[in-house]
Amino acid sequence: MKKNRAFLKWAGGKYPLLDDIRRHLPEGDCLIEPFVGAGSVFLNTHYPSYILADINSDLINLYNIVKERPQAFVEDVRKLFTIESNDSVVYYARRQEFNLSQDPYRRAMLFLYLNRHCYNGLCRYNLRGEFNVPFGSYRKPYFPEDELFWFAERAQNATFVCESYDVTLAKAKTGSVVYCDPPYAPLSATAKFTAYHTNSFSMREQQHLAELASTLSQDSNITVLISNHDTPLTRNWYQGAVLHEIEVRRSISRSGNTRSKVSELLALYTGR
Repeated sequence: MKKNRAFLKWAGGKYPLLDDIRRHLPEGDCLIEPFVGAGSVFLNTHYPSYILADINSDLINLYNIVKERPQAFVEDVRKLFTIESNDSVVYYARRQEFNLSQDPYRRAMLFLYLNRHCYNGLCRYNLRGEFNVPFGSYRKPYFPEDELFWFAERAQNATFVCESYDVTLAKAKTGSVVYCDPPYAPLSATAKFTAYHTNSFSMREQQHLAELASTLSQDSNITVLISNHDTPLTRNWYQGAVLHEIEVRRSISRSGNTRSKVSELLALYTGR
């Protein structure tokens, strides 16, 4: 099956794992994603409807604008993708403009510009809520026109909401299917948890997510699939699930020379 790419660059995006993920997602009335990220799973599955959530308000704002005004948005944001705009001085000026802007449409345009011009497509904010990823110095940042229009087409069957994972999971009804891609647990006990938006996804929240998944599967007959690193901690959290191990090539190096294989888990909670 042809795989469709998201229009955003996204650290930890699920495009490489699509075949593994789709293999474990059953049919249903609605796919619910409490951590939608770049939306690769949404873009490559075919459910009648979707509830797609994230706590990043900039991300959800962008998605709603692309859904509602794709043609105008593509025409407007394309003007930010020029040779002259691929410059560190312009980048830092636009990053500052983004952090000061209160206009949702302009913020959406700048968010996409920053995503495609910043280092490794990272999405990171400081404690004041300011986007702080440095300039990426790419030869020619890609303008994802086709991907934007494909997203807008698929988005007509989706509802995008900015809210916490537990609020989203409370909306799951019998017949729904849930896929969770939380900020990953640290690979070692000394590593810090992933900074997610301006909040940190704590160990307690990781455990709470697993508890909610188990409850949904047992009480409401809802299938829940969670992805995470394969560690003793995650295996303990997901002990109520069927665990599937997968090997993933990961790298933060721009050259890709430091790629190495990392073991990940897909924890599958199935209904009665």
